[in-house]
Amino acid sequence: MDDDRHALCHSADLREGALALPFDVVFGGQSCRAFALRFRGQAHAYVNRCSHVAMELDLQPNKVFDASGQWLICANHGAVYAPDTGACAGGPCRGGLHKIECSEADNVVFWHSAWNLRPLIF
Repeated sequence: MDDDRHALCHSADLREGALALPFDVVFGGQSCRAFALRFRGQAHAYVNRCSHVAMELDLQPNKVFDASGQWLICANHGAVYAPDTGACAGGPCRGGLHKIECSEADNVVFWHSAWNLRPLIF
């Protein structure tokens, strides 16, 4: 197992268009929430921080998709992001979401730490 790979959930826990799965990370030296989701069959994860104003996207817990299930939306500002890349697709974005590398193996979803992203350890 790679040192930078962290088990997040069973693959079946991420369902297409369903609620996001939250988890905690240290990003840029601060503890914050992140979320994982499934879009077009692939697992994706992001730091839960709008690029417009550093607030979490979900006003209702873990609800990050818009009504169509095709876009991620900031419930506070209306910024819209592509679910597969985190790129700004409209609204008051200032760049995209910070994408967290994911992988799946043996029916487990993993997220990968990076130089500015690590697990939150209590």
